Amino acid sequence: MKDLSKHPCFNADAKQKYARVHLPVAPRCNIQCNYCNRKYDCCNESRPGVSSTVLSPMQALHYLKALNKKMPNISVVGIAGPGDPFANPEETMLTVKLVKKEFPDMILCLSSNGLDLAPYIDDLYDAGVSHVTLTINSLNPDTLAKMYRWVRYNRRVYRGEQAALILLEQQLKCIELLKAKGFVVKINTVICPGINDGEVEETAAKVASLGADTMNCLPLYPTENTEFALLKEPSKEMMKAIKQRIAMHIVPMAHCARCRADAAGLLGCDNTEAMKMIGQFSALVVNRGEGRTRVAVASNEGLLVNLHLGEARKMYIFEQSRNGYHFVEIRNTPPEGGGEERWQALANTTLVDCRAALVGGIGETPMRVLHANGIKVIQMSGLIDAGLDAVYLDLPVKTLCRSEYTRCGEACRGTGLGCG
Repeated sequence: MKDLSKHPCFNADAKQKYARVHLPVAPRCNIQCNYCNRKYDCCNESRPGVSSTVLSPMQALHYLKALNKKMPNISVVGIAGPGDPFANPEETMLTVKLVKKEFPDMILCLSSNGLDLAPYIDDLYDAGVSHVTLTINSLNPDTLAKMYRWVRYNRRVYRGEQAALILLEQQLKCIELLKAKGFVVKINTVICPGINDGEVEETAAKVASLGADTMNCLPLYPTENTEFALLKEPSKEMMKAIKQRIAMHIVPMAHCARCRADAAGLLGCDNTEAMKMIGQFSALVVNRGEGRTRVAVASNEGLLVNLHLGEARKMYIFEQSRNGYHFVEIRNTPPEGGGEERWQALANTTLVDCRAALVGGIGETPMRVLHANGIKVIQMSGLIDAGLDAVYLDLPVKTLCRSEYTRCGEACRGTGLGCG
């Protein structure tokens, strides 16, 4: 098992010494829990799903840098919403990569419902994430149908027992996949009296058999404007008895603080100054290109600039090195549709650390949005190195490499749908 000595959530002995911070970069959610109301600006409430603001990945990095100077005992950086990290995969993965590059010794962890996690497990491992928490509330589809209003999976909304079966299948699969890669896995279960309190031991036995390392039973926090608003919060006696029963199967966590999605500080003792800081960084206009070192390329194969931005489902990312130009990785672009929001998302996620984009063509709206976000756009066709020379060496783009596109929709190879 990985070293837990500096992780306050997985090791009670660390909670008075090491701090953690949650970066609220994931606002969207793929399920609706009947106990959850994800409203913001609830600074006096300490419960999952609540955040005073939402940060972009780059805002989160700058916030973490500033916070680390004031709180050098931060050992853990987590993403726990306020929605689900994998209903926001681009923002989540980019934040993880930015943090790992800047703070390679930080422990990275994520908290998810598990519905859309599976496709990203290998990427999480490669990015250095080591701890994952999954919320699994029951193994009984009838019970789960009472706890979730709907589940959105593969762009379809499911309800009732069908939604429960889909969610449970993905959750249990993820435990096995995570353990196969060596992740430390914690299971969260929200105890709702009269709903799932009699099934927790069965859940504990099952997740333990799949390899989960510890289980955290959280008492329901009755919240206004939810289906479970009138349920009573479990008593201390009920919670103690449940933890005793699950201890026969799995190590129980006994020191949970029901952390907010923007929590920062020692467990159970959030730093009030951090709450003020995060609001300042949510309004930060990030560097308008200053300090960005990479270049994004719209390319079919990573050799030529040969795609209109609206056609590009992926962008090849390059940076300058001592030995020329270095290919970094391939990043997905936001899905088609959404108008200007799509291009804002592109600028704030896929291209957040890029100073320029090389494209075969571009529409007026994405051009305006990228420029407003400090990203230089070069329209051309030809070898990627020629475009990189133009960015890094300030050399002119050769005439043979310049794009023949003049206006989006005119002589455009695409259907036009990608620029919407």
